[in-house]
Amino acid sequence: MKQTFILLIGAAFAAVTTAQASVSQQTLDNLNAAFQGESNAAHRYEAFARKADSEGYVYAARLFRAASKAESIHRETHKKTILELGGKIKDFKLDEVKPGMTAENLQAAIKGESYERDTMYPEFIALAKKDGSKPALRTLLYAQKAEVEHAKLYQDALDNLGKNADLTIYVCKVCGYTVNKLPASNCPSCREPASNYELIN
Repeated sequence: MKQTFILLIGAAFAAVTTAQASVSQQTLDNLNAAFQGESNAAHRYEAFARKADSEGYVYAARLFRAASKAESIHRETHKKTILELGGKIKDFKLDEVKPGMTAENLQAAIKGESYERDTMYPEFIALAKKDGSKPALRTLLYAQKAEVEHAKLYQDALDNLGKNADLTIYVCKVCGYTVNKLPASNCPSCREPASNYELIN
């Protein structure tokens, strides 16, 4: 029994060591950058939602709250992955947010999501692939796929501001994927059951 316990401990240690060895310091740094970026995005979108509410843009406010929820999920999955890979969470302060008018806030959100979709996450994903780090690749892909949808939703909200249909919005609690219509069975991103989706009010 004692020998079996020792073997199990050894196997667990080897698994942790292997996980740590399979990721570069740059990928850990990238994950920290993503963690900070998503933390700031969640904080920023909450402020944008309050501004949209004050201006009477019900759907835009709901969309900002949904995106904030999604970014919070990405923040937590990035954090969990950093720790799983043996890294440390770097200290940082949230950016100060000074919301503009809702149209301006939507434009700022589109710019931020487009950068993450087209530049930041693709670069981070490429290195994670090179590292062969499945945990890093998974959390980065979850975020990147959601940012693609966020950019589309924000653009549509901006194009129709003032005449937006009062659409429902759902966020997958596993990966942060954000949709107007609940998937029939599984999340298109993480493939988990659609029962993991949360309706955002």
